Amino acid sequence: MSQATKRKTHHLTVPVSASDIGKLKPGDIVYLEGVVYTAREGVYDRVLGKGHDLPIPDLAPISNVNFHCSPAASQSEDGSYVIGGVTATASFRFSKWMAHWLDLTDTKIVIGKGGMPKDDYAKILAPRGAVYLTTVGYGTGALLGRGVVGVRDVFWLSDLGIAQAMWMFDVRAFGPFIVDSDLEGNSLFAQHNDAIADHINSLYEGLKPPALSRYGETDDRKDEVM
Repeated sequence: MSQATKRKTHHLTVPVSASDIGKLKPGDIVYLEGVVYTAREGVYDRVLGKGHDLPIPDLAPISNVNFHCSPAASQSEDGSYVIGGVTATASFRFSKWMAHWLDLTDTKIVIGKGGMPKDDYAKILAPRGAVYLTTVGYGTGALLGRGVVGVRDVFWLSDLGIAQAMWMFDVRAFGPFIVDSDLEGNSLFAQHNDAIADHINSLYEGLKPPALSRYGETDDRKDEVM
């Protein structure tokens, strides 16, 4: 049976239950309905670094889904907000905060792009009953924005700005997202990165010396500027 045949689509209600999270397998597709919140380095540093209280002390019963993103937001004359798009940002940059953040908020789903460092899946996410979802390719911010049907609240907007503030989105048919990791610590990103690493040396075999010797140009992988 092919991977495409095995792939399932899940329509989940937030807060997402432990039983629903346990059904998610790498490669599955997820759509969400309920409340999804945003938190990234500005919020993490404010709460975990500087010791500020969460603006919603009991967050988990409202939302246990954290989206690493930068929303395109505008404010209407009546004070409400319109979200034109929500563009995912790279989650691996927030690894140092994840264990403490999940413990504090009881978050069970993290959404972003690019995945987490390989060890985080088995050592941070899975032991806490949490999984990682990734956006589908680039340029999907406008598509995902259609799933944001309202803004329930926004915190620290004046201090942190639009991208870094903590937004509470009401969402419906929010997705599609690809399941990257499961509760066993497996990860699509990690699997494919390992496969690439196993064969990357072959890309350098037989290369001729650089013609221009520009900065970073080399025929030796050990000297490559990444």
